[in-house]
Amino acid sequence: MTAGVFAQKTRLSDKALRLYYDMGLLEPAWVNEHNHYRYYSPDQLEKAKLIGLLRQLEMPLTTIAEVLSFEGAEVTKAIAGYWQAVEEDIQTKRKLVHYLKTYLESKGESMFEVLIRDVPEQKLLTLERRVYIKELKSFIKTSSKEMYNHLEASKQTVTGDRMIIYHSLVNEDSDGPVENCLPFEGRLEPIGKMRIRLEPAHKIAYVRITKAQVVFPDILAAYDAVEEYLVKKEIKFDAPREIFFADWDKTGDNESVGDVAFPFKA
Repeated sequence: MTAGVFAQKTRLSDKALRLYYDMGLLEPAWVNEHNHYRYYSPDQLEKAKLIGLLRQLEMPLTTIAEVLSFEGAEVTKAIAGYWQAVEEDIQTKRKLVHYLKTYLESKGESMFEVLIRDVPEQKLLTLERRVYIKELKSFIKTSSKEMYNHLEASKQTVTGDRMIIYHSLVNEDSDGPVENCLPFEGRLEPIGKMRIRLEPAHKIAYVRITKAQVVFPDILAAYDAVEEYLVKKEIKFDAPREIFFADWDKTGDNESVGDVAFPFKA
């Protein structure tokens, strides 16, 4: 059948069919090499309708290509997995809207108590990378594993808490950079993109956070509390960091896992 007839039967526009052709999602059964007219076969109707339905879910074309690569029950599983991620994203955005309303209306007082402590000079093994928000979790997980493995293989001892330093914003448009750090003692040769640096002694203003509060956007309130404290006291601060001292897998949602901290000089 011609592209026009196929479009009518599938309720897809010719523009959409051309796009799916260009993307390799739905290639015509035959293309006339002289006039470039496209022709489709009846057994392509089901696939075309599926693509149209998935687009109504606002599924990206690249994701649709992945779904179409599966067969049988795996197709349904892939669609369910995509929609679960969508719902999780909506839930995160719902929390962000609530945070923004609270922030803009300045309702109530901060639930966090800002504390101060001294941090001694420490030698750090670090891995730094530019990442966007969707890549952040994966970077932290893989870089932490790489550094712990290297320290263990080199028979060196971790002497402090793991830190994630945000040298600039990390979101959909800004990619940091982010620096994952492990304090250690001893002699060590860095490998790959790892490096070693000495961090001078300093003070930090910090708030303690539970495992549940680490989740975005809940953690933003912790950052706001510390930054507001320092600004009010007219204290100049450096790049903020998250310092984790607990075993994540063995800690409950309401138990403390670390601190949101802003370093500053005395």
